[in-house]
Amino acid sequence: TNAARMRQAAGPNKTLLEFGLRRAQGPDGGVSASRYCYIGGFDGTSNALAGMLFGMKVGGTHAHSFVQSFSSIEDLKTRMISLPGGAEEVDFVDIVLRVRAKFGWEHTNTGELASFICICQALPESFVALVDTYDTLVSGIPNFLICAVAMFEIGYQPIGIRLDSGDLAYLSLEARKMFEMVEKQCKVEGMAKALKIVASNDIGEDTLHSLNQQGHSIDTFGIGTHLVTCQNQPALGCVYKLVEFDKKPRIKLSQEIKKVSVPGKKVLYRLYGKAGYPLVDLMQLQDEEAPNPGERIMCRHPLDPTKRVVCVPAQVLRLHHVVWDGGPCLEMPSISEIRNVTIKELSELRHDHVRRLNPTPYKVSLSENLFKTMYELWRKEAPILELT
Repeated sequence: TNAARMRQAAGPNKTLLEFGLRRAQGPDGGVSASRYCYIGGFDGTSNALAGMLFGMKVGGTHAHSFVQSFSSIEDLKTRMISLPGGAEEVDFVDIVLRVRAKFGWEHTNTGELASFICICQALPESFVALVDTYDTLVSGIPNFLICAVAMFEIGYQPIGIRLDSGDLAYLSLEARKMFEMVEKQCKVEGMAKALKIVASNDIGEDTLHSLNQQGHSIDTFGIGTHLVTCQNQPALGCVYKLVEFDKKPRIKLSQEIKKVSVPGKKVLYRLYGKAGYPLVDLMQLQDEEAPNPGERIMCRHPLDPTKRVVCVPAQVLRLHHVVWDGGPCLEMPSISEIRNVTIKELSELRHDHVRRLNPTPYKVSLSENLFKTMYELWRKEAPILELT
């Protein structure tokens, strides 16, 4: 759910990566968090094990410590880089230093530049630079662009940069301007749009909404702590209650009306309207006949006898299926199939149900028969207070 909310906040065209391994809780927290984030709409993870287990896209960048480990060009083990295809090598350091002089960026941190050169040599087809180790605008982005232009010259396509601190909206816009400036000077058509900007740094749902309001040029978000620890709702406030015993419906009563349980073994159906979006989820007792499209169906509010609605569904979808009865009953879908169903069902909801502020509550109703069963059992089990 947290992942789905962040996907909605970011929008459908942004790439979302789960970066929460070191913050995930519990012995299996890291792997399970990666799995559920992917189901909820994220595109990939930095968790290599989850990528291997579930076939998820794995993505990430180098660490700040990698940049810090270089202090000069002399720290490089080699000056050479293999050209695309690997048949020939060229002096990459010579090309980089020539580009640096062309742009007049000799003031940038040389150790940082050396670390970026090393990444290009090791991962020429997936060059992403973490640019905030020293100074994002004065050193990090210029050093990245120096290497990026050099990579373009020898036939490689660098991927982009990662921002991990500071004013992400402002820095992303400034970075894009610098990309466009270099594109004009080098006459590399499409370079500015092709280079991606990744942002991280304690991003959550509120941050994503704020960035949208400010305006930004971020393509990809790496989200960790707020995603896998669910800080807005760290515990799920629900419990299991007994609803049937010895084939007889049972009910739990409470002075708090919302804690009254709905008795009986049930089946759940989703009723769709003509426009294609869900109107209501309908609970029925298991032995009731399934609702059919085109029929007039009375839907009762579980806890308010005065609230009811007649629904004429255009489509009826059964939501409950037995998957285990002493053993597996159905072939389990792949994680990609589960993800596709999740995204599809979320996209079918009306906007007012999923809006951030004051969302319209989605209706979950009882069939007429289940409603009568519930209230008859309620009257039977509720003690009668005697006043004297």
